[in-house]
Amino acid sequence: MKEKVRYIIGFILGFIICIILVPFGLVKLSHLDYLLYSKILIPSDLLRYIICSILFLVGAWFAIWSNIFLLTVGKGGPLDGFGITISPRTRKLVTVGPYKYCRNPMVFGAFSLYLSIVVFLNSILGFILLLFFLVLGITYLRFSEEKRLIKDFGNKYLEYRKKVPMIFPIKRIRK
Repeated sequence: MKEKVRYIIGFILGFIICIILVPFGLVKLSHLDYLLYSKILIPSDLLRYIICSILFLVGAWFAIWSNIFLLTVGKGGPLDGFGITISPRTRKLVTVGPYKYCRNPMVFGAFSLYLSIVVFLNSILGFILLLFFLVLGITYLRFSEEKRLIKDFGNKYLEYRKKVPMIFPIKRIRK
C-alpha cells in the first residue's frame, strides 16, 4: 500500500513540475523576448506550427511510453533525484521499448515537449534557457543518475550505455 502511495505521489509531483510549472515558466519567459528587439526563431507561422506539432507529438509519445515501460518493466517510478527517492526505484534495468532508442527517453520526451512550446511561442529566450537546462540535465544525468545506475545494475548497465545514446535517439535511427 505504501509503495502505491509513493508511485502516486511521484507521478503527481512529476506532472505538476513537468506539465504545469515548466511550461508556465517558458510562457512567462517568452514575454521578455522584447528585450531582444523582436528577434524570432522561425519567421513562417505555418512552418512553426508544423514543427511544434511534430515536436509535441514525438515528445508526448516518448514521455508517456517511457513512463509506462519504467513502471511495468522496471517496476519503479521516474521521480528520484539528488539522493531523494519519491517513487520506488526501478528494480530491473529497462532496455526495451523507448529505452532501446536512448537511455533517457523521458528526458528526450520532455525536451521535445518544451521545445515545441518554445517554437510555438517563437521565443529566443526560451530556446536559450532550454539549451542551458539541457546542459545542466546532461551533467546531472552523467554525474549522478548514471553513477546510481552503475551501482544498482553494474556491468549490465555499462554494456547498455555503450550501445545506446544518452538522450537523443539519433544513432539508433541511423542504423
